[in-house]
Amino acid sequence: MVAGTAVAAGLALPGCAPAGYNAADYGGGVQPAANAAADPADAAGAAAGKEALELTAEQTTDRLTGTKVPRMGAVIEDEGGWVLYRFDKDTAKPTPTSACAGDCAKVWPPALTGNGRPQLEGVDPELVGTVTRADGTKQLTVAGWPLYRYIGDKKPGTWRGQNVNGSWFVIKPTGAKNLTCLPAVSKPVAPPADDAEAGKPAAQTGGGAGNQGDDGAADAGSGPVYSY
Repeated sequence: MVAGTAVAAGLALPGCAPAGYNAADYGGGVQPAANAAADPADAAGAAAGKEALELTAEQTTDRLTGTKVPRMGAVIEDEGGWVLYRFDKDTAKPTPTSACAGDCAKVWPPALTGNGRPQLEGVDPELVGTVTRADGTKQLTVAGWPLYRYIGDKKPGTWRGQNVNGSWFVIKPTGAKNLTCLPAVSKPVAPPADDAEAGKPAAQTGGGAGNQGDDGAADAGSGPVYSY
C-alpha cells in the first residue's frame, strides 16, 4: 500500500483517533519562535571532530521495548513507557542523519545514549544503532531512523505526536512508520519556556495527565507552518 493510500485509510477509520481526542491537545496554540529544522549535512559536518558529551542517567534512553498500545498497535517505548517517533526529514540510508535541532529538539527530545547499547525487548538488536548529532551526543536509531520523544505526550503510552506537521510518526519496532491511525495533520506544541525544562515529556514539566480521545478533526490552524 502506498503512503497516500495508507493515510487516507487511516483517516477513514471511525475509531482511529486516540481516546479522549481533542484538537486543542495536538498543538495550534503558542507557536515556537523559530521555524527551521537543522540541515542534515550541516549537522553531520558540525558533529565531525566533536567529542561526545557526558550525559546523566536522566538524559539517556537506556531501554527500548517493542510493544502494542490501544488503537495504534505496534510501537517502541523507552524505559518510562513514552512512545517514540521518527521524522520524515531525517535520513536512514546510506548514513543516518538527524534534521531536528534547536527548538525542534526541545519539542522532540532525541533518544540519547551514552554507550549505544540499550536494553532491548521486542526490538531486533541488528536494527539498533546510533547517529552522532551536531553537539557530539549520540542518538539511538532503529533501522537507521533516529528516535525521539514528544513533549506533547502528557502520559506514557499516548501518541499525540502522530502526524504532527505531516512529518512525525510513531515508529514500529521494525523502523517503519506506524500508519494504523492518523489524526488530521496538526501543529507541534511550543518548546518549553525554560531551557532547563527541555527534553522532558510534558507530564514531567507540569503538564496535566490528560486523556486522549474520540474522533475529531485536528486544528489545521492559520498562521505560519513550522518545519518540525
